[in-house]
Amino acid sequence: MVTLQTADNALKTVYLGVIANQLNVSANPLYAKIKRSNKDIWGKEIVKLAPYGLNGGVGAGSETGSLPTAYENQYVQFKATLKNLYGKIEISDKAVRSSANNIGAFVNLLTDEMEGLIKASAFNLGRMLYGDGTGLLGNALSSTGSVITCDKVNNLVEGMVIDFYKSTALQLTKARILYVDRVNKKITIDKNLTISDSTPVGMYVQSSKNNDITGLGAIFSDSTTLYGVTRADYPWLSPYSSSVETEISDNLIQTAIDFLEENADSKINFIACSSAVRRAYQQYLTAYRTNIDIMNLEGGFKAISHNGIPLVADRFVDDDTLYLLNTDDFTLHELCDWTWIEGDDGRVLKQTPNLPVYTATLVKYAELICDKPNGQAKISKIKSTVTNPFIPATSTTTEEDDTGV
Repeated sequence: MVTLQTADNALKTVYLGVIANQLNVSANPLYAKIKRSNKDIWGKEIVKLAPYGLNGGVGAGSETGSLPTAYENQYVQFKATLKNLYGKIEISDKAVRSSANNIGAFVNLLTDEMEGLIKASAFNLGRMLYGDGTGLLGNALSSTGSVITCDKVNNLVEGMVIDFYKSTALQLTKARILYVDRVNKKITIDKNLTISDSTPVGMYVQSSKNNDITGLGAIFSDSTTLYGVTRADYPWLSPYSSSVETEISDNLIQTAIDFLEENADSKINFIACSSAVRRAYQQYLTAYRTNIDIMNLEGGFKAISHNGIPLVADRFVDDDTLYLLNTDDFTLHELCDWTWIEGDDGRVLKQTPNLPVYTATLVKYAELICDKPNGQAKISKIKSTVTNPFIPATSTTTEEDDTGV
């Protein structure tokens, strides 16, 4: 007979390993390339010494002359707070009792919940990798009741629960997205929102404002600090960035790669772009080559090859943008792998007070740090002449990844 204890044991012994593997390997192609470590964690913080430059104790001299003076390696201390990543499932008491005498129905119940949790968590992880740590999903520009016009919708999907902020002032909390109109960049939510002026209203995942991991958006931002270090004191904290309108080409990509190799001793091993840029690159390759090389990546992902470097389209990359990364410089520092929050009694499933439902919460405490920000590059304002047939010609909507969630 199926009981709550049976469900509890299944979550801990059967499903946890599957969830962790799915999220660590198959959630996102960039995430799968980043190494994980539990080092450099002190309490709730990551304190890490990042080397830069060369050891100064080298030189050439005469046969009887003085030896070079020894100089130590140069380091800068990075500090970052571990971020709290959560995923929560809910099972009603009625659902548990109705499957008590049917093990197959019970397995299906848990499997469906786990698949939903993995899908939502994978989406959130992928989004955060390219974010700036603030959790900003996009801006609401205007509203008509529950229909919101946004500046972009690539970070939004049906079912998400979001908060709206005008600067630091909360405008609306826990609004669930019912529909995303990706052509016209509009969303429909289950509540009404009033936008009284032209000031954009930021959208964030519920209770997540300023709590995301530090993604690429923070590295390439114009913020004065990064990982607690003032950029002006260490100019190498600023990565290579180009925002001159241009066409995609092998020469454009190779120029950035050469710059990073020659000036930052960085070996690019991963390229990420929007689907619009990928289509433009495919068109470029078709015009100058007879075939397009495809690479198989860990986690079941596929990519176009640029001189042996995978070029991957990701829905979370802005439409005109391409990133060139050395993933060896990135580390996801984690206090633990994905695990369930357990009560004092060791139970994972807990009843919600005054409600006939049980919840279980998945958690991971982690933060992403790039040891060498100047070894990465971002090229924006890449023109695309490729038309997306799924977007009407009369629409001025910017294209987004066509791979879905």
